[in-house]
Amino acid sequence: MSTLENNGYKDEIFTKRVRAGKRTYFFDVKSTKSEKDFYITITESKRVGEEEYEKHKIFLYKEDFDKFREALAETVTYVQTQLLVPAEATEKAE
Repeated sequence: MSTLENNGYKDEIFTKRVRAGKRTYFFDVKSTKSEKDFYITITESKRVGEEEYEKHKIFLYKEDFDKFREALAETVTYVQTQLLVPAEATEKAE
């Protein structure tokens, strides 16, 4: 039995939910209609009313995984080393 059959969905292979304050992020691995290929969707879901959500979605195809991962890692490293550390050092000095 394949992973696709195990989860009961034809196109959803894997999902990871990350709750972050008022937002929830979903990282989903999905198969194409032919089930011969796959891609990732990243969805940001934000509550904007009692029963209403605003969603934004990015489709990431396997040929772009390495470039996306490298850019994300570089961006996070920049924020951590160039923006957060100096601000924390300033706060400690006060």
